[in-house]
Amino acid sequence: MKIGIIGAGHIGATIAKKLAAIGHDVRLANSKGPESIRGLARDLGAAAVSKEEAVTDVDVVVLSIPFSAYPSLTDLFRDVPAEVTVIDTSNYYPFRDGSIDAIESGTPESVWVSEQIGRPAVKAWNAVLAYTLAEKSQPEGTPGRIAIPVAGDDEKGKTIAMQLVNATGFDAIDAGMLAQSWRQQPGTPAYCTELTAAELVPALAAANQERAPAYREALIKEFMAGHGKLTHEDMVMRNREVTAGH
Repeated sequence: MKIGIIGAGHIGATIAKKLAAIGHDVRLANSKGPESIRGLARDLGAAAVSKEEAVTDVDVVVLSIPFSAYPSLTDLFRDVPAEVTVIDTSNYYPFRDGSIDAIESGTPESVWVSEQIGRPAVKAWNAVLAYTLAEKSQPEGTPGRIAIPVAGDDEKGKTIAMQLVNATGFDAIDAGMLAQSWRQQPGTPAYCTELTAAELVPALAAANQERAPAYREALIKEFMAGHGKLTHEDMVMRNREVTAGH
């Protein structure tokens, strides 16, 4: 497939590398222009392009940008065909993104993203840490393989997203409609807890929408107070422990 990825941070770059390695035609863009990521894209096996080129003549667009930047993409998708699947990997953190009234009032993150870009999105790859995505992938069928939830309203787009998640080394779990994607947002039992498929399904069902923002804030304060001393395993374990109360 032809895949455009907008966002060359840890998540976007890792997805680009994994998908390019298995033969997909990957184009990578960022906010500063292709020259700023030419070397990175080459190392990943992708082509450095502009944002406009990343959404032109492609089958899939993966958005992996800071959450607060989504309103700037409104015009970008105006002429993109409806059959192009758009995947949102982002998460909302008020300390970084500023407070967004709609989300504070309960609008799921990827529903808000869809409203900003003017077209439906599929939510995937948001519920794993960057290290998990880069280092903990496993072949399909491996016992204990980590699972990733995928939510969306378009069945064709969701199926494509699930296939790509699987291709990056993780079991893909259908997490339902986009309106239910809050179940895989920060502060829920499914978020960054490295669960298997059998564990992820009940974790999604156990999510508590009212408590999740408080859990999210408590965890990020703890992680920031750790000043980088917490290991990856520490963060996964704390996510599990704090959200266990659902």
